[in-house]
Amino acid sequence: MTEKLKVAIAEDNQLFREGLKALLASWDNLEVVAEAQDGIEAFRVVQRHKPDLLFLDLSMPKMNGIGVLKDVKSLRPETIVLVLTIHESDEHVLEAFESGADGYCIKDTSRHELKVAIDSVLAGKRYISAGIADSVLEGFLERQKTLKPTSAWDSVTRREREVLKLLAEGYQNKEIAELLNISIKTVEKHRANIMTKLDLHNAAALAAYATRKGLLAR
Repeated sequence: MTEKLKVAIAEDNQLFREGLKALLASWDNLEVVAEAQDGIEAFRVVQRHKPDLLFLDLSMPKMNGIGVLKDVKSLRPETIVLVLTIHESDEHVLEAFESGADGYCIKDTSRHELKVAIDSVLAGKRYISAGIADSVLEGFLERQKTLKPTSAWDSVTRREREVLKLLAEGYQNKEIAELLNISIKTVEKHRANIMTKLDLHNAAALAAYATRKGLLAR
């Protein structure tokens, strides 16, 4: 009997997560070995279970999907990551592929298309939902000849984005330090850097900016 591929699901919506798990269980070659409902837990699940395939939502609490994606590909590049999200914008799609995604699917995809997506990424091919313009992926694959314009957001590091997300979710400096395994002083430094780079001056402005950038779970 063929050995089943190990699958992990990172999705904060419990109903969607359970539905996806039930669907995957109907396919003989896949076995869901772990689930995560926030970004930090998602990374730890990959560390612990070493899945062959990770289904990853982009909007999750504590750490967003892009941060998880970068960490997973750094730790375990052989894990295939199929993004499954509501976001259809060029910005989200390009950022996901630039961060190491193997495929990008919209959540309202059909059962058939999801199977096609899974088969494609498992075969080593990139996949993008039919509802998204082909030019988006083509632009990424061709390594667009022109550089993206630099903005204040581009200067914010991955760790600073993680801190910004947690601040916007209402976590205090001490709690953020514990979640990210860093010191309170480091959190304070990241916060100061964020406010300087983005010209933001209070917690409300930080939260509003994080919302505009799609860092908060929906």
